[in-house]
Amino acid sequence: MELTPDNVISELQRIQKELNKAPNALYEAELALAEAEHEYDKVVSLALLNAESKTVGEREAIAAIEAGQAKLARDLAKAAVNRVRTKIKVLESAAVATSVIGKQVELMWKVGA
Repeated sequence: MELTPDNVISELQRIQKELNKAPNALYEAELALAEAEHEYDKVVSLALLNAESKTVGEREAIAAIEAGQAKLARDLAKAAVNRVRTKIKVLESAAVATSVIGKQVELMWKVGA
């Protein structure tokens, strides 16, 4: 990418456009996580209540087996939330770096003018 004021401005606008989407993306990911956690808790609770075994350890083991898919869904939802948070941090860092580059380009163009 050629370092011109227009290119730097375009890049900052692109980053800002992505950052503007971030709150909704994070909300949706957190909502999905809450739903997955609720489903997991429900499956575990029902499995514990319905377990025929006599010991607590056996009932917990059965519940863990029966809730495996719900746990996986919950873990994937957590990963999605973390991915959105990481992307936000990357975009914020890119915005700062691009702003610094913009200042340098501004100085270059002033010196060259």
